[in-house]
Amino acid sequence: MLRAKLPAKLDFLLGQQSRYKAAYGGRGSTKSWSFARALLIRGIQEPTRILCTRELQRSIKDSVHQLLSDQIQALNLGYYYTIQANSIQGKNGTAFGFAGLKHNITELKSYEGADVAWLEEAQVISKKSWEILVPTIRKEGSEIWATFNPELEEDETYRRLVLNPPKDSIVVKMNWQDNPWFPDVLMQEMLELKERDPDAYLHVWEGHCRQVLDGAIFAKELRQAKLENRITTIPYDPTRPVHTFWDLGWNSLTGRTAIIMAQAVNNAYHLIDYLEDAEHSVNWYIAELQKKRYVWGTDWLPHDAKSTNIAAGGRTVELIMSKLGRTVRVLPRTPKIGNDINAAKTIFGQLWFDDQKTSDLRQCLNRYVYEIDEDTGLRGKKPQANVWTHGADAFRAFAVAISAEAKPEKKEESMRTHYTGPGAWMG
Repeated sequence: MLRAKLPAKLDFLLGQQSRYKAAYGGRGSTKSWSFARALLIRGIQEPTRILCTRELQRSIKDSVHQLLSDQIQALNLGYYYTIQANSIQGKNGTAFGFAGLKHNITELKSYEGADVAWLEEAQVISKKSWEILVPTIRKEGSEIWATFNPELEEDETYRRLVLNPPKDSIVVKMNWQDNPWFPDVLMQEMLELKERDPDAYLHVWEGHCRQVLDGAIFAKELRQAKLENRITTIPYDPTRPVHTFWDLGWNSLTGRTAIIMAQAVNNAYHLIDYLEDAEHSVNWYIAELQKKRYVWGTDWLPHDAKSTNIAAGGRTVELIMSKLGRTVRVLPRTPKIGNDINAAKTIFGQLWFDDQKTSDLRQCLNRYVYEIDEDTGLRGKKPQANVWTHGADAFRAFAVAISAEAKPEKKEESMRTHYTGPGAWMG
């Protein structure tokens, strides 16, 4: 007979149906441990198809595969579950599958018949990933489970599940006090941090949101935009052109294409939309833009748009887009990223963000941080390269483009790629 205990606060995981089940909070609360255990128990009680997912999963090592395997051993369930390299199978047909959201959108479609989707480290799941996942998990009676340690109130998951939870949801805050098996070794660490850094203690152990991430480059500017209510609903103005600002990437693991859409309105800039994806052709991105039915202005591309690319069929992105009838300008390569960042900080006070349509862009900006120097352990002056970089790089292109528009055009630049009429960026 299977004997497995859960913290009293998480009894709802078994025997109570709800579309959304979530637990958030600080370290040492057994959130992930308990969710893994509950899913293994459910998998014995009835055949269950379970998708274990997170925003970023480059390999099975990034998943909860090991956590589930450890719980199978702890509960002596090796007789019932077979642990395979990329899946876990139960004798009654229960199956655990593993996939990342940001990199495996096509693979996710195969989980339309899933009974449960478990989102681990859900605090970083983007708005776009949520919008793809929710309709994918559509089987009658299916559930979406989420575990996370909150970081920023701006994060899509925190907004979606904590600030504005769906009607059919059970969302609980779990901290160390709710763990009946909280170990003494963690108690000592917790008390030491509480004495040394009370603010860090509140985030790490009590599950409070941070004001900003450590080393965040645009933290002050984003906070000011929020205080001044410049993150709100921004209507599209059909009398003004929409200009785009690109960062180019092709491989979902190492590079993504990010596109900011903005309008110049008097002395302000309205960032009204954002698109980010990977492993698509230039034609695909243009088709996606055309679906929005905006009046288009100039497409501002990074310097590598002038280089031939295998992903672009051996042609330049500049040439492809020009032949598609787009008005194109290619920005010069800037020698110092710091100059681009300073340019972006300078114009931040003139920016207005559409709350919903630029949510994923702001997530990139919130997580755009300076890297840590390996020798000193301190933050350096170079941005950390990660999955959030692409949106931030498109944002830097936006800032550079504003500066470039005010400069005289070089003679050698092709008139075909530069439009200076009423629809020009500065208008």
